[in-house]
Amino acid sequence: MGCTLSRTQDENGTEPHQLQVADIFVFVPGLRIPKRIGAAKFLEGRNSGTLSERLKMRTRILFLLIKFVFPKEKERRNFTDHGGPSLTELRLALEEYLSILQEFLREGFHLSDIAEFSWSNQEDEIKETTLRSAHYELLSVLHLLGMLFLIEANIALTPKPSADGSQSKIFEESKKAAIELLLKAAQVLECCLSSVLPQFPAELKAKLPVDLQEAVLRALQLQALGQGVEIQLGLAIDNVKATLAVKRRLACEGVKYWNQTQESMSKVRLGSDWGKKHALFVNWKCTEAKAAAYYYHGLILDEGLEENTRAEAVACLREADVLLKESQKNGLQFCAAPPMTRLPIVWGPMVHLSEKIPKDFSSKVRVNRDAYCRERTI
Repeated sequence: MGCTLSRTQDENGTEPHQLQVADIFVFVPGLRIPKRIGAAKFLEGRNSGTLSERLKMRTRILFLLIKFVFPKEKERRNFTDHGGPSLTELRLALEEYLSILQEFLREGFHLSDIAEFSWSNQEDEIKETTLRSAHYELLSVLHLLGMLFLIEANIALTPKPSADGSQSKIFEESKKAAIELLLKAAQVLECCLSSVLPQFPAELKAKLPVDLQEAVLRALQLQALGQGVEIQLGLAIDNVKATLAVKRRLACEGVKYWNQTQESMSKVRLGSDWGKKHALFVNWKCTEAKAAAYYYHGLILDEGLEENTRAEAVACLREADVLLKESQKNGLQFCAAPPMTRLPIVWGPMVHLSEKIPKDFSSKVRVNRDAYCRERTI
């Protein structure tokens, strides 16, 4: 399951299948789900009243998470809703439990002597990973917190009705809020990579589930940064004071992040449908970023006076046009892959580029062709 999935039953009411109904602006993998640890038997005979009270926060997180991810049929919603109090409560509970875990680790308290920690993933609820490691618990909590920031970014980017009742759109303040949330997600994932994973011995690291492996965490962090740059480029396009050089720099930065994301994901075997869909999403966004980079590089080359730069400009615009068409196909392929999703509205840089790239390319080709004909006539 992924960020916006609802669970339904087939006609016979037996095996559940997945139905995706929400628009995806920020891709969110399956959430990690904690299982009850049953620490009571480990706490017998210990002076552990305070510890027991603190560990109850984990039970509260489990309760809130079940309410959030698996609402009753009549309360079912998707994650493009405003989340309501459950999303905020869940994040605050996670942050409180996170501080408790960090305090235990700072004090040298060995939680692994008390309980085994079990977690599953929303994409594969049957398969659990149980480890007697407080760092595994910490890593799982941080991963869940990072995914909640991505969910909030997706909510922020969901179009909202205008005050005048016209077509829904994504407001500038929502885009800026989404950038902040994506940066927070990237920071949490960087903490996983630089501070928590190095604490794992090699034999324990080998037992980690796929979604907590270094390559996956790195891919998610780079994806968050890449989507933040994508939004920044869209804001720069809307800003009349932003130069072509600024737009090209942002576009090239986006290409760098998406290429690195693809490289990290290539190191992991993506067994589930949602994992394969994630790879298609990254491929789609990478192609869009390359189209933008070629386009702005072509416009800058076109400002040159030399004959060869104009030819290079046309070549760049041609490549941008090819990549734009390829990205549109990739977007459709992403949405058609199981679980099926709606194609979201054109937003961000693509609102401008989907019109300007083919228009400017055909214009430059026509101008060059006319100039060539004049030279031949002379």
